Amino acid sequence: MGWLVDKSGRFPQRLYLRPAEIDRDCERLVTAFLQERHGEVRFPLSTDDLTVLVERYSSSLDQYADLSDEGDDVEGMTCFLPDQLPQVLISVQLTEQANRQNRLRTTLAHELGHAFYHRAVFDHVFAAPPHMFEAARAEPRTVCKRDSMMGTTEFDWLEWQAGYFSGAILMPAQRVRRSVGDLLRDQGIHGAAVIGTVPAAEAERHVMASFQVSAEAARVRLRKLSLLADSAGPPTLFG
Repeated sequence: MGWLVDKSGRFPQRLYLRPAEIDRDCERLVTAFLQERHGEVRFPLSTDDLTVLVERYSSSLDQYADLSDEGDDVEGMTCFLPDQLPQVLISVQLTEQANRQNRLRTTLAHELGHAFYHRAVFDHVFAAPPHMFEAARAEPRTVCKRDSMMGTTEFDWLEWQAGYFSGAILMPAQRVRRSVGDLLRDQGIHGAAVIGTVPAAEAERHVMASFQVSAEAARVRLRKLSLLADSAGPPTLFG
C-alpha cells in the first residue's frame, strides 16, 4: 500500500494497492468478522453478514435507494463526508428483486471496498486547500455502474480496487485456491484450467455453489487468481 501521483488530476494522490494486499486484507477482515460473529469461519458469506460488515464501515446503509437520476445502470453509490464514515446506497431495484441476489451481494461487497479503502482518499481531498481539486470536492462520492461492478481498467483505480475487493471478500483467495486446486489436481491439472473445457466449467460451478456468486463473478475471480486461462501454459496455481 502506498500513495502515488493521481494522473487523472481528480485527487491530490491516488492509493496504490497490489492485488495480493487486497487479498490479504480481505482474508483478515472476513476471518476476524466471522469468528467474532459466529465463532467459526464458514462460507458462503451470508447476505446478512455482508450487510452487517457494510454497516460497520459506513455511517448509514440505504438498501432501498432510488438511484434512477444517476442513470439506468447505476446500482450502488458511496458518499464521503468530512470527519465521518461514508454513506452507502444500494439501488432498490436490486434489493426488491429476488432473482438478483447475487448481483446485490456483489454490489454490497463493491461498496464495502469503497468504504474500507477510500475514506482516506477523500480525507485528503477534504483537507486540501480550497483552490485545489475543486472537481473532486464537488463530487465526494463513487458511482458504481453495472458494467464496472467486478472491476474495470486500472486507470479508473477507485473502481478497479473496489471491484477486486468485491471478489476477494466474497471468494477469499486462499480458500478458492485450495478448493479449486484440489478439484483440478483430481483431474490431472496442476496449473490453470483452460476456459471452455470441462474442468474450467466444473471449477466455475464449484465456486458459484461454494461462495454464492454468479457465473460471471466466479469466472472473473478464477482468472484473477490464475486458476483459469485462455490457453494452456506453465503451472501458475500458487503464483
